[in-house]
Amino acid sequence: MEHIPLKLFSVDEAKPLEFAVIVPVLNERDNVGPLLQDISIALAGIEWEVVFVDDGSTDGTIELLESLALRDQRVRLVRRIGRRGLSSAVIEGFLATVAPIVSVIDGDRQHDERLLPEMFHAIAAKDFQMAIGTRYAGGGSVGQWDSARVRISKFATSLAGLVMKTPLSDPMSGFFAVRRETFIGLVPQLSKMGYKILLDVVASSKTPLRVVELPYEFRTRTAGESKLDNMVALEYVELLLDKIIGKYIPVKLLMFGTIGVMGAVIHLTLLSMLLNVSGVAFATSQALATFGAMIFNFTLNNEFTHRDRKLRGPKWVTGLVSFCLACGFGAVANVGLGSLLFAQSWSWWAAGLAGAAIGSVWNYVATSWLTWRKR
Repeated sequence: MEHIPLKLFSVDEAKPLEFAVIVPVLNERDNVGPLLQDISIALAGIEWEVVFVDDGSTDGTIELLESLALRDQRVRLVRRIGRRGLSSAVIEGFLATVAPIVSVIDGDRQHDERLLPEMFHAIAAKDFQMAIGTRYAGGGSVGQWDSARVRISKFATSLAGLVMKTPLSDPMSGFFAVRRETFIGLVPQLSKMGYKILLDVVASSKTPLRVVELPYEFRTRTAGESKLDNMVALEYVELLLDKIIGKYIPVKLLMFGTIGVMGAVIHLTLLSMLLNVSGVAFATSQALATFGAMIFNFTLNNEFTHRDRKLRGPKWVTGLVSFCLACGFGAVANVGLGSLLFAQSWSWWAAGLAGAAIGSVWNYVATSWLTWRKR
């Protein structure tokens, strides 16, 4: 049978897509409508689409975006269920569009959408791979930030120099545009951690990128609530560590091990108090100290190391049980290997460290799969 291709539209009926704007959102119902209107005005004369990536809004944002998308084919919605995180949301947005040039703008209207066409033309008409909105050069401004926030931001910017191959005045910016092919080529190397996707991109590129920086003034949020919390600093440090040592050792394993060392201190402290202060028998003291250290380790790993899979409510209890079981096997491996090496004339400290290292790796792998497995 002769195959007759389906003709969807002619070249004259539609212009090719030129530009996509990725907008990660979480509970931004009062902002998405005005933002969409501002983007539409700013991008007049450019064939564009906007991809909202929602991380599970509960304030009506999803329903509003679905309504807008039904009336305007330039509006698209990617709903993420059971997943959160600005960097990973941006990546999914990039993967959801085929526009040759893609930009990122926050859903809280603090970025200046009037800069979008300048970003687009800087890449489309010139040889730049990226165009970045900067608050720290060429007349850019942080707006109404207080002095403490400015100092923290500048300190974080200076730390970013440790991993960047492309010098930037504002690597912490979340407002930029990039050739899609450039971004897609870097996706396998991205850490996908935290909020600083731009830093992740420029640190993942093996060679300096051709970049132009465009100044803008950072605005004050007028609706909704900030999604930044005290985990932001930890996630930033985690991203830097991943770029520095991630190829040699997983950062989460390093965090798990650090908490393990703290747990050992807790264990010895509890053992000393129970044995020497309360007069409890050694076996009972050792058992209670071990269980106390396990609770400590589980709690901190649940709060920090595996915060993206944090267990709550009844799952916290079942998670603690599975954590203790997995670490129990790790303890057996620790003692078994240490004893074997010591019997083979290894020094006591070398045998002990080797056993502890193997036990720690086992505990990390086992609990990652058993206790904090993504389901």
